[in-house]
Amino acid sequence: MDVFTAVKGRRSIRKFLKKDIPEDVLDKLVDALIWAPSAGNLQSRKFFFVRDEKTKGRLASAALNQGFVSDAPVVIVCCADIAKASGYGQRGIELYAIQDVAASVMAMMLVAYEEGLGTCWVGAFKDEEVSKVLNLGNSLRPVAIVPVGYPAKIPKPTSRVSRQEAVEFR
Repeated sequence: MDVFTAVKGRRSIRKFLKKDIPEDVLDKLVDALIWAPSAGNLQSRKFFFVRDEKTKGRLASAALNQGFVSDAPVVIVCCADIAKASGYGQRGIELYAIQDVAASVMAMMLVAYEEGLGTCWVGAFKDEEVSKVLNLGNSLRPVAIVPVGYPAKIPKPTSRVSRQEAVEFR
């Protein structure tokens, strides 16, 4: 699959089949996460692959009771590593670490799509609760929760703003 096809074909999936993800596919997702670009090559990010049903349920609760989060066979909690980013001061903590995580998540989501998996980028959650569930400590800040699994339902594409509205050439 070419990258552009993956970019245009990927959808946010909120209904998953009860089917495990093979270890070799999970390994590809890990590689996509760690090979994504990062500011100053700090790689100020850490990822938690959660398969435990009870923990997934607690994460779904922390995600404002979005039940579909716990329905996926794997939930990836994507965190910014504030300690690693602090060398760049406040900008590193408030921006670069977040960008590192965002680049990783997008790379992983595209690889997941190529492998026939569905994902959904969840940003609505209570940071403190997620931190407590995973015992993250002070240096890790949760940025995204991404349920991953085989799609039970694939939604139609949503509309996009026009090219003229989204982009300006100068």
